Amino acid sequence: MGIPLQSSYIRAMGLVMMFFASFFLIQYLHVSDAFSSDDIPDYFVPPPPFSEGIYPCSDCHADLEVNETRRELDFHEDIVLKHAEEQRWCLDCHNPADRDKLRLANGQLISFETSYHLCGQCHGTIFRDWKAGVHGKRTGYWNGKKQYRLCVHCHNPHSPRYKPIEPLPPPIRPDELKYTKSEDDKIPRNPLTSNYKAERKDVKEKH
Repeated sequence: MGIPLQSSYIRAMGLVMMFFASFFLIQYLHVSDAFSSDDIPDYFVPPPPFSEGIYPCSDCHADLEVNETRRELDFHEDIVLKHAEEQRWCLDCHNPADRDKLRLANGQLISFETSYHLCGQCHGTIFRDWKAGVHGKRTGYWNGKKQYRLCVHCHNPHSPRYKPIEPLPPPIRPDELKYTKSEDDKIPRNPLTSNYKAERKDVKEKH
């Protein structure tokens, strides 16, 4: 009697597991369809802060031969890389074949307007907070269209760490404030009180 009972229990548990597996599969397909690529929100951003006279990069680079050798640059000598400089170089982010595009680690090309995808490859938690509005700055409607500031609006992409800022002096403590006593007729009166005009007339008559 023990064996059939055990077999029935196993069959019942198998049916229960199949039911839950089918249920979760249906829910997964429903959620996947609900969040298709067409529903992913766009991040509206202002134009990137390009250096004047630099962009589009192809104005100069279109006629130059690509040199992928890591070296000190001859033209952009004002750029000092302080951003994982032991592991990164210019062409890890800038696309060699088209300098008007950035390049992700998987080879995908993106515009400078969507450079947040490039930064998000390494700074995943910051990218998550940026999308949620916790990190960085965004303006717009709380329940509508928002405009996000790009990472490069606040951080220099070649040297992103903030430079030290000299702190402002602390505020004056209340017990250090110097109070002066004014005569009663020189203390400003509250214009919202009902007897304000009478008080003003009385002061003028005294003077």
